[in-house]
Amino acid sequence: MLSHARRVLSAPTVSVAAKRSTRLPAVDERLVVPEMRFEIIGGKVEYVPPAGESHGSRHSKISALLEAYAAEGYDVAADMLTRTSDKGDLAPDASVFPRARDPRTGGRQLEELAFEVLSPERLTHAAKKAHALSERGVRRVFAVDVEKRRALVWSASQKVWDVLPPDSAIEDRALALPLPIRALVEAAKPDDAVAQALITKKNSVITRALQRANQAGKLEGHLEGHVEGHLEGQLEGKIEALLAVLDARGLEIKKKQEKRIRAERDESTLAGWIRAAASCTSIADLLGK
Repeated sequence: MLSHARRVLSAPTVSVAAKRSTRLPAVDERLVVPEMRFEIIGGKVEYVPPAGESHGSRHSKISALLEAYAAEGYDVAADMLTRTSDKGDLAPDASVFPRARDPRTGGRQLEELAFEVLSPERLTHAAKKAHALSERGVRRVFAVDVEKRRALVWSASQKVWDVLPPDSAIEDRALALPLPIRALVEAAKPDDAVAQALITKKNSVITRALQRANQAGKLEGHLEGHVEGHLEGQLEGKIEALLAVLDARGLEIKKKQEKRIRAERDESTLAGWIRAAASCTSIADLLGK
């Protein structure tokens, strides 16, 4: 469907995997040692290499975006391990999960959104992770292809990645507003998207800054109006004084000439006319016409 001139990608309301047996290990039970560069997928230990510049930079920006876009009641994590099965323990690059504790285990709840940053050699690895996360019950798994500047979503039914339209946006209950795909994939810092999210969520710092700017604008306008009004009053006073002198001398002032005098806004010109008004022989002589 279309929303705000963009295609909005809505989430399925119910995850089939979420209805599965609750006999799975808690999501925060560990198979691998935290803070180590290993994951276990389908019982196989896999080494996770450190990120290069493009991968690490995009990873950082996605985390920043999710922090700004996360809805009330949700938290965001980077590289957080999730127990996917008896033989799986892996960490999405970024995830969005409910802040409330799991009422059954007392631990954290399963993430609802997961994001992976892709490079060509990691596409197969990311697919295995996406499948494991979906099987566990993660509602939606996304991937960002750094080199091809595209975003993908995992199809749990087809077990493949589907490319998302670049002008679309992700709409989900875990997000406070639709997250633009372009903000996820473009190399520039997503400052505009973050700012828009903070404004929409009425972030207290942003709100106070906007209020201060609004108040400053009103004060500036008031001061400018006061100064302009004061200067305008001074000019009008000089014009009336000039016309009074000319009238006292009995000099005939034509309507066109009076209009010319009243239209003058240069203080030095008006001062010169006032000095010359005592000796000029005519209005034309005064105005130099």
